[in-house]
Amino acid sequence: MSGHSKWSTIKHKKGKEDAKRGQLFSKLSRAIMVAAREGGPDPSTNAALEAAIEKARTYSMPKDNIERAIQRGSGQTGGEAFESIVYEGYGAAGVAILVEALTDNRNRTAAEVRGAFTKHNGSLAEPGAVSWVFDRRGSIIVDAEKHGEDEVMTAALDAGADDVVLDGSSFQIVTEPSDLHAVRDALVAGGIELEAAELTMIPKSTVTLDEADARRVLRLVDALEDSDDVQEVYANFDIPEDVLEAAAG
Repeated sequence: MSGHSKWSTIKHKKGKEDAKRGQLFSKLSRAIMVAAREGGPDPSTNAALEAAIEKARTYSMPKDNIERAIQRGSGQTGGEAFESIVYEGYGAAGVAILVEALTDNRNRTAAEVRGAFTKHNGSLAEPGAVSWVFDRRGSIIVDAEKHGEDEVMTAALDAGADDVVLDGSSFQIVTEPSDLHAVRDALVAGGIELEAAELTMIPKSTVTLDEADARRVLRLVDALEDSDDVQEVYANFDIPEDVLEAAAG
């Protein structure tokens, strides 16, 4: 698991910077719209919408933006028709990469994703080639410098979390997807500050990378995430924290 919670934290901080430029809010709105369209506008009966709203809140997306996205997705106001597409591929050293996109133009998105893999020495794969490497789980990140292991471990496990992993300077709390919000609420009620709480894909196995390969993989991930259509990028790398910080810098 080394490197994964730290990377989640880095992505979250980077995401808040992206939000200032509007790209992240656009992606978050798109996810809310699709969830509302497919499952209805009530988050209490639509788990996908609840998760999309929760993620938007962790990035400080304004309430008005969230409500407008729900209205557009549920047909209360005009909105684009997006479809969900998953791409699978490989990066440097055989790292498995899973790309989740929401698009209103399948050809445009395919070209952008293919171009990013080609430019950064990766390769696209057939459906199912790498998706089996990942499991859908809830993930909560807590700063280990602000909260002790016993405090976090006790609160998380008592609330129903499956595991708590100390990964460098962060704790990653892993839950079943359906338990994410209950565990999150319990931690917040217990006074534990959260850096991120979201549904994610966690790899069953990882590939250890040196700094050179880490830089190659992270450049590919960044290129994929630069696409407005790409919602999430998951990779099964294992990068030690010092190498990850050097590569991310």
